[in-house]
Amino acid sequence: MTFKELHTQVQPLLLCNVWDVPSAQIAQELGFAAIGTSSAAIANVLGKQDGEEVCFAELLNVVAAIAQHSSLPLSVDIEAGYADSPQEVANNIIKLAKLGVVGINIEDSTVANGQRTLVDAEKFAHKLSAIKAQLTQAQVDIFINVRSDTYLLNVEKPLEASLHRAALYQQAGADGLFYPCLHLATDIQAITSVTTLPINVMCVPELVDFDTLKNLGVKRISMGNFVHQAMLSSFKATLTAITASGAFTTLFDN
Repeated sequence: MTFKELHTQVQPLLLCNVWDVPSAQIAQELGFAAIGTSSAAIANVLGKQDGEEVCFAELLNVVAAIAQHSSLPLSVDIEAGYADSPQEVANNIIKLAKLGVVGINIEDSTVANGQRTLVDAEKFAHKLSAIKAQLTQAQVDIFINVRSDTYLLNVEKPLEASLHRAALYQQAGADGLFYPCLHLATDIQAITSVTTLPINVMCVPELVDFDTLKNLGVKRISMGNFVHQAMLSSFKATLTAITASGAFTTLFDN
């Protein structure tokens, strides 16, 4: 089954977000159908902040290692594209495709001086269309999942803004739509009912269970950097137990 076909099943695709080779290998061992990088987790590992503080060459190195050690379909979070022009963004995507990457996430927001702001919807759609044209010309077929940050940035009337952007991005050639921080059932239903593109939601504390998401029409569920954060919390708890007990006994209890 192709990566695109994984978005057409009745049961939503549960995408395991990874940040290095061991996390990707664990996902494969546990039977996940696909993996996707978390830009925030990778940035954290490299001592940087999310928002393209990681340079594209660094991202390529991480992706190359993951692709070499996992046979799962791999999607890569390219944030805002690591470039300004559609040609440069397309070239970055082509470099990823040569490593075996089958999908990308690209955001309709940018980060400058630590501040994230939405790009004008029409302007982003025009850029997306140009990127798609460059990829078609290069004969690169890759799943373009557009991350729209209407809910993440808590814009005024986020549902209305999301529906507007969904129509524009579908027309511009998006293969999927991703709305981080979208969790209200009524809003999810409203979005899935007006577009034929698969809708991706992300782990947040308020998110309903997977069966409910399936009934709402969601086709992809991702984890963001929350699993990575949970792993670090577990690591901290382990070290705390070691120092508190003055022994390594707790490390080997399980």
